[in-house]
Amino acid sequence: MANLPLISLVEKMNLINLTPEIDISKSVITQPDINRPALQLTGYFEHFNRNRVQIVGFVEYSYTQYMDDERKEEIYEKFLNSGVPCVVFCRDLDPDDIFMKHARANNVPVFKSTYPTGAFEAEITRWMKVRLAPCISIHGVLVDVNGEGVLITGESGIGKSEAALELIRRGHRLISDDVVEIRKVSDDTLVGSAPDITKHFIELRGIGIVDVKALFGATSVKDTQTIDLVIRLEDWDKDKDYDRLGMEEEYTEYLGNKVVCHNIPIRPGRNLSIICETAAINHRQKKMGYNAAKELYKRVQENLMKRQQEQTMVK
Repeated sequence: MANLPLISLVEKMNLINLTPEIDISKSVITQPDINRPALQLTGYFEHFNRNRVQIVGFVEYSYTQYMDDERKEEIYEKFLNSGVPCVVFCRDLDPDDIFMKHARANNVPVFKSTYPTGAFEAEITRWMKVRLAPCISIHGVLVDVNGEGVLITGESGIGKSEAALELIRRGHRLISDDVVEIRKVSDDTLVGSAPDITKHFIELRGIGIVDVKALFGATSVKDTQTIDLVIRLEDWDKDKDYDRLGMEEEYTEYLGNKVVCHNIPIRPGRNLSIICETAAINHRQKKMGYNAAKELYKRVQENLMKRQQEQTMVK
């Protein structure tokens, strides 16, 4: 699991720093989940995940208003001395003086947000899960084709970038060329992005580096995309038996997640961009419940049964 600089969270969510005297330049977040310390404010600290960002909403804040100063001193000290990375008060709520005294004494950064608590929780959790997700880098090209994330892989020089460029000209969007960073944000979802240094660039052999955003506009690029389909390009082998029906799906695996994979043989005259676009649309159809290969098989079976019935009637 990666570490997330606390300062990047502050910048992302536009948090107001209530403890500017505390240095947060080296502080990091290690957990992608958050905690609402309702039980902790009542004095129950068993199973307390102190490594999470602590969020105080209106319910927790209202409860503290009923606590006397002596109780606050006891609970705040135990809570803020436990090693929490930071505390965020939502709904523009202001922590009381006793809370701030113990936060400063224990060197715990305290922030304030104008977001409603629920909206803040949802956004921060989504963002941290992506930033802190397990990550690998692979050689390939990632393109958004009609909303489907298509990862094109294959040997160097086989035509991945050229296929991506033609897809961009056809109105689709580039996420990354050459190197794709893949993050596992859940057991079902992989998200791909580009390294900052190569974002929006494509390398075309014989031409060099092309800035896609500058040439085709801001609508031709995208920062992140879920990976829904993998297309593996390979040289045509006349002795190899290629799948011509697609009755059974083939899969490849990244970070333990399986993704549908098509092996596409390359030979002169094949239009890679059209093939990739068609594969993406066909994959979407399958997710919506329609499988062209199974429909063809069904028609063939019905036709055979019809012929058998006709032959039986003749006899």
